[in-house]
Amino acid sequence: MIFTSVSARLLAPVAAVAMLGGTAAVAQSANPLRQVESHLAATQSMTANFVQTDSKNRSLRGTLQLKRPGKIRFAYGGGANMLLVGNGKTLSFIDYDVGQKSSWNIANSPLSVLLAPKPDLNRIARVLPSEDPRILLVRARDARRPEFGTIILAFVKSGSAPGGLLLEGWTTIDAQNKRTTIKLDNQRYNVGVPETAFAYVEPKRRK
Repeated sequence: MIFTSVSARLLAPVAAVAMLGGTAAVAQSANPLRQVESHLAATQSMTANFVQTDSKNRSLRGTLQLKRPGKIRFAYGGGANMLLVGNGKTLSFIDYDVGQKSSWNIANSPLSVLLAPKPDLNRIARVLPSEDPRILLVRARDARRPEFGTIILAFVKSGSAPGGLLLEGWTTIDAQNKRTTIKLDNQRYNVGVPETAFAYVEPKRRK
């Protein structure tokens, strides 16, 4: 699974890019977690480009399509013949080169914070310190189910984005402390995303 098999830097690169992004700042929210909830509630869909970087500075690029609740697709480019797809209930990582698929419940993934209809942020999330008031960092981890991992979300405050927040990227950390960082750009919110985006061809098992 690409999200638990690739070690990556923590969120500093995402935050650094966000600080230089030139996005307009908005007023500090009195309740940042409520602002994140408002952002999620106002986000029906999103498309973006992404860069996934590991601890050795190796990167994979691709395109992201998201449709709340529960649907997401990471299509990897650059000759990486693989997909990560969420169909509403299940996340599946498909590696076509080796003919293998791994699947697990979305609720058991850190990505459930982004994909769940109403994530319980007051229970599982807290705001991290940020040197720049334009940047909101939120760490989410279910202490009742630590094996599901942690996600640290990076937002830039922007009056033109849903709920006043633009999602810049995130870091996921699994139970073995393996980390994956995703940096987004060209984010487009509440655009048309076809249901076919969350379908995939079953891999053919290699002999």
